[in-house]
Amino acid sequence: MDLTPKTKVNELIKNYDFMLDYLAEYSPEFEKLKNPVMRKTFGRFATLEMAASLAKVPLEKLLADIGEAIREHTGVEVSISEGGGPALDQERIEVLKSIIRDLHDDAPMEELKKRFSELLQDVSPTEIAEMEQQLISEGLPQDQIKRLCDVHVEVFKESLERQEGVDTPPGHPVHTFQYENRALCEVADELAALLEDLGDNPAPEQFEARIGAFTAHLGTLDQIENHYLRKENQLFPFLEKRGVVGPPQVMWAIHDDVRDLLKSARAALEDGNAAGSIEKGRELVRTVLDMIYKEDNILFPMSMQVLEEEDWSEIYRGEEQIGYALITPGTEWSPGEETGPAGTLPRRSGILDALPLDTGLLSLEQINLLLRHLPVDVSFVDENDEVRYYSDVPDRIFPRSPGVIGRKVENCHPQKSVHIVSRIVEAFRAGEKDVAEFWIEMGGRFIHIRYFAVRDTQGNYRGTLEVSQDVTDIRTLEGERRLLDWNQEVIH
Repeated sequence: MDLTPKTKVNELIKNYDFMLDYLAEYSPEFEKLKNPVMRKTFGRFATLEMAASLAKVPLEKLLADIGEAIREHTGVEVSISEGGGPALDQERIEVLKSIIRDLHDDAPMEELKKRFSELLQDVSPTEIAEMEQQLISEGLPQDQIKRLCDVHVEVFKESLERQEGVDTPPGHPVHTFQYENRALCEVADELAALLEDLGDNPAPEQFEARIGAFTAHLGTLDQIENHYLRKENQLFPFLEKRGVVGPPQVMWAIHDDVRDLLKSARAALEDGNAAGSIEKGRELVRTVLDMIYKEDNILFPMSMQVLEEEDWSEIYRGEEQIGYALITPGTEWSPGEETGPAGTLPRRSGILDALPLDTGLLSLEQINLLLRHLPVDVSFVDENDEVRYYSDVPDRIFPRSPGVIGRKVENCHPQKSVHIVSRIVEAFRAGEKDVAEFWIEMGGRFIHIRYFAVRDTQGNYRGTLEVSQDVTDIRTLEGERRLLDWNQEVIH
């Protein structure tokens, strides 16, 4: 075999069984490859380029040393190329982009599939992600990328399905995502069967008889929210840190489509609108199943190639705070040595144990406890538009997880609301405004959301504070209460 920076570690070990012992002795970082579970994750997707970075040795030295070891053990000279190989060759990316541009111009699907098969024998999930990112950077609107997503996946479908699937042990974040997908597929398939049975124009009594089952399926499918929230708040931030920005934004927009379809289907059911609920139900099933296909064949394989073991450990540590969809994760895989949540500093002792404030002196523990017991949700974005803190209160109104720490604020919101957030931050930064507030009804509760400009003593903009509060009960207060009366209230 030829050695390139893109040669997979497992491929190397598969071709030369002595390589397992050789690599374990070569660097302490490679000793973990002796663990079968680690070989299923790191070894399966790690390239020699990634391995060199992990071991902190020059790539050319690692390639040369491996080539020499193969020659000594087998007597065969292997070809060594320090070029990146075809994995992210820009020429191939340009070919893919030209096909998608022609899709955008309504070229016939069969013609494009033929061009693809003639020009490219294969395409990797990472190439598709890179192609999407470059198209967005070059000005193709993101909503058009989203619209074309289904079509270009169809063009590349045969190539994607020829590739080896992701195989991770139970408990690994990717295994958990895929485990959820199998459960969500079952629910979507059951809903699809119910809709097929109803047909396009069911008799009123037939529709009435199936409303209960229809509503139950939508209620179960609601749990997809946890699946999407973990992608948005845990997986996507780490992809962004590795330079993968465009594809997560496109997927987030499709998440919002699914959320809207769930609401629309439920609203049509409640109105007794048979045709409307069936139409929205079918669109919902199709969108959910398409997203599952894209996750399994593009997002997860690409993520395994791009992210490193420490990334997966951090992703894992924030999962439980959000929750899971329909399943309980396995336990075979667990993260490595504890490093603390993403973006946080280690606990320190000594002089920082007590912090002198403007009007008092508090220990770090007291500050943390105080913030955790506020009757509001607090999030802080610094002057560089990066999320630096959120209060980990027991009953947060809006989900947060450690993956958002260090993330750009514009990436923490759905694309349809990013322009509002950007407008607030820029007005604060320019000194034009100091407060912005909103109120919404959500799940039968009245939520008050306020943004405050944070400035230092010289008036310089230092960030934005977001405060969210459930004021449902506060709005009902009347008169006065001057005496303690715990019998008339619920103590949380």
